[in-house]
Amino acid sequence: MDHRISSLPGIFLTLYGLLFLSGCLSPVTLTRAVIAYDDAITESQSKQLLVNIARAEHHQPIHFTGVSNVAATFDFRFTAGATPALTGDASRTILPVIGGSVAENPTISIAPIEGEEFTQRLLTPFHESKLTLLLRQGIDIDLLLRLMAKELRMSQIHGTIAYRNNPTDKLGYEMFRKVVLHLSAIQDHNSLYVEPLNVERSWTIPAESVTAEGFKMLEQEYEVSYHAQDKTFTLRKQVEGGTLITNYDPNLLSREERARLQHENEQGLRHDVTFDIRPGYYGGEWPLKGDFRLRSFNAILNFLGLSIAEEVEYHVDKDSRTPAVAENPVKTLDLIVSPSSPSEVDLAMKSHGHYYAVKTTGPQARWNREAFKLLSQLFQMTVTEIPRSGVPSITIAK
Repeated sequence: MDHRISSLPGIFLTLYGLLFLSGCLSPVTLTRAVIAYDDAITESQSKQLLVNIARAEHHQPIHFTGVSNVAATFDFRFTAGATPALTGDASRTILPVIGGSVAENPTISIAPIEGEEFTQRLLTPFHESKLTLLLRQGIDIDLLLRLMAKELRMSQIHGTIAYRNNPTDKLGYEMFRKVVLHLSAIQDHNSLYVEPLNVERSWTIPAESVTAEGFKMLEQEYEVSYHAQDKTFTLRKQVEGGTLITNYDPNLLSREERARLQHENEQGLRHDVTFDIRPGYYGGEWPLKGDFRLRSFNAILNFLGLSIAEEVEYHVDKDSRTPAVAENPVKTLDLIVSPSSPSEVDLAMKSHGHYYAVKTTGPQARWNREAFKLLSQLFQMTVTEIPRSGVPSITIAK
């Protein structure tokens, strides 16, 4: 029997297996590329955060650049064939000839954050809804407020007093820390409520102004009642008001009490977060009522940068009326600043002649990791759509 004929089935099976393998190669390569791009963008953002903290420490302007588009094309090529052996008796045997290649051609567009986008993302204080959203994800309230809150405002007999979250303001800083620790203790006991105030709104309109068709539409949206004596309709609707941080369930309050609290809430700014700690509930040994005024992301970076050496945070004990607290770290975010590359850190970035890194060892390691992760989340929460045209940008083609 001809050796070339006898070897054909084996060659066909080999070629079929290689063709099948080449089909699996494409998704595997694509998956690796997607993960690699994701890792690179995440690392880039983390390093930008560290660099901008260093800039803030040295009183220099911050600057961020965002990746607006990643487009990558992959060219998968596979060739297969057969040829007789070149020498000796083996020339009667057919040998497979196999080749393959993968070509990647990525195009990455990056755009600086500037102009109105810079104002909205970095200079505008956070809206209260962003803080309450994070609280509902289970983030520690003390970590959130130490990062996000600029000051604590509490009503006194002689007016409102502001306590700044700034170590240079000793009285203000210590009061701020004590109140935050008190809220943290209530949260640790699972007794802290972060709920919107559901209030009833009502409107009165003349009956003659409503057509039959209009009345049907109103009934779909409102509770409608008719008053024959003055020929009017009263419309009622439950609406969601501002968020309130409490040590009691606000839904158990009377309708009048909820309306009063909502009215007070509406007097503040949209970046104020109201809290109300009452006696008779957990943590009520120290009744508190006031607002936290939130910072912008730029102010958060300035706070972290200046806390390295110029406005250093220090330990503050809880108030005697505050229950036990799980954590009370000295620093909101403990950073390593070293002339040489530090070891045992997740990420380090060199700036201004020093290496900056988050301290991930020691008793505050977990807190530090959570603080830096939260800082990254806050930066993401400022994101509007990054423009893809009309601004100076850099396109990197490999």
